[in-house]
Amino acid sequence: MSEPALKDSAKRVQVALEGFGFDFRVREFPASTRSAEDAAAAIGCSVAQIVKSLIFQAAESGGPVLILASGANRVDEAAVGRLLGEPIVRAKPDFVREVTGFAIGGVPPVGHSRKPTALIDRDLMALEEIWAAAGTPNAVFALTPEALCRITEGTVADIKQA
Repeated sequence: MSEPALKDSAKRVQVALEGFGFDFRVREFPASTRSAEDAAAAIGCSVAQIVKSLIFQAAESGGPVLILASGANRVDEAAVGRLLGEPIVRAKPDFVREVTGFAIGGVPPVGHSRKPTALIDRDLMALEEIWAAAGTPNAVFALTPEALCRITEGTVADIKQA
C-alpha cells in the first residue's frame, strides 16, 4: 500500500529538499504539528529537536528574517537585532505568506518565495537529528543540523533568551 499523496504545500517542500540533493522525506501526521510541543508529541522526540521556523521583518530595511530556533528556546529579539545591525519586528501573517508562500504554523526552512536572511540557534547544532515544518500544520521532515545550515545558508548564532 502506498503512502497518501502530500498536500500541495508539503509537496513544494519535498521538491525543494530534493533540489538540494537530499532524500529527506516529508511526513504528514493526522494530529497537528503546529506547535513545538505538538510536533514533538506526534513525532516522539524531544521539544528541543523541533526547529521553529519564525519569520521576522527587519525594522529598517523591511527584509524577511528567518529564525530557526530550537523548540525548547525563546528567541532573544534584541540579540538578533544586534547580529543583523538593525532591530527586528514580528512579521504580520500577510507578510509571512507573501515572503515564504506558506501560512504561519507550517513555515518550512526552505522553498520560500523570497530568500530570507537566516539565523540558526546554536543549540540545534548539538543534536544528531532535528525536525522542521514542511509547509502545513501537519507536515514535518527530519534532517541534521549540518543539512539545515546548507539548505538555508544560515548563520549559526547565539539567539536564545538567557
